[in-house]
Amino acid sequence: MSALAPTLAASPIEPDPPRSPMPRRRKGGHHPVGTAVRYMLLGVLFVVLAGPFLWQLSTSLKGATENVFAYPPQLLPAHPSLDAYAQVAEVIPVWRYIGNSLAVAVASATANCLFGSMAGYALARMRFRGRKLAYFAFLSTIIIPFEVIMVSVFLTVRGMGLVDNLLGVILPTAVTGLSVLLMRNAFLAFPRSIEEAALVDGAGEWRRFWSVAMPSVRGTLTVVAIFSFMFAWDDFLWPLIVLKNPDNFTLTVGIQYLSGTFSRDQRVIAAGTMIAVIPLLAGFFALQKYFFRGVGEGAVKG
Repeated sequence: MSALAPTLAASPIEPDPPRSPMPRRRKGGHHPVGTAVRYMLLGVLFVVLAGPFLWQLSTSLKGATENVFAYPPQLLPAHPSLDAYAQVAEVIPVWRYIGNSLAVAVASATANCLFGSMAGYALARMRFRGRKLAYFAFLSTIIIPFEVIMVSVFLTVRGMGLVDNLLGVILPTAVTGLSVLLMRNAFLAFPRSIEEAALVDGAGEWRRFWSVAMPSVRGTLTVVAIFSFMFAWDDFLWPLIVLKNPDNFTLTVGIQYLSGTFSRDQRVIAAGTMIAVIPLLAGFFALQKYFFRGVGEGAVKG
């Protein structure tokens, strides 16, 4: 031990190699590179989803002297103008088509809220033979594409004498499987104790449904109404098949004339598509609070 002591004492102690500086993290615990990647992905999604809409809006606002096919493309109009929107009314009876689409969409939303809630309440609260079979039948309507049953639906509508009638457009979408299943989940989340208390007080089945259960699922009703309105307003294929008289056309069917024989101006076509989209955007932003409240309600309780 004494012989090794001088050697150990003479050998210098090497310091630890310097460590590479670690990148600092932000207070929230997110790495700067990860945050940049997230924002980049959000930007890509925004361009993919909102890019076509912004391009159509820009095209509809460009003046007659601007080249809509210029390269590189110019998103902001150099001379903004609303002349294209005025020309839409000159080519097609746009206000009549808007009224037809509004009547179909409002009727579809109302029918889905009423009949969807009644069917959903029956599946959630009532006990009857074949209830599970009925549930899977409604579920299958979501999976099966409409094109598969389109011919049979048309034959049924024709047999009822509703061809070239707005009622023939409304009837097939008066209640959908999605509306029924959404309302079923909402009623399943409704506390059974409240319904039992109403039963003790002498409330019948209809009274418990209308006065007790329905007020508790207003958020889901709003979701059903918004979905039904949007689907009916945007629908193109079924109104195109059923309607023959141009006076009965909905807006989505009527704006096809903007790109046909009567007009080939891309500004007018873009203005027509904006007229069809803007009411949906305005309605959604006005009701988004109730929409997300209803979606969250179903996610937590269902």
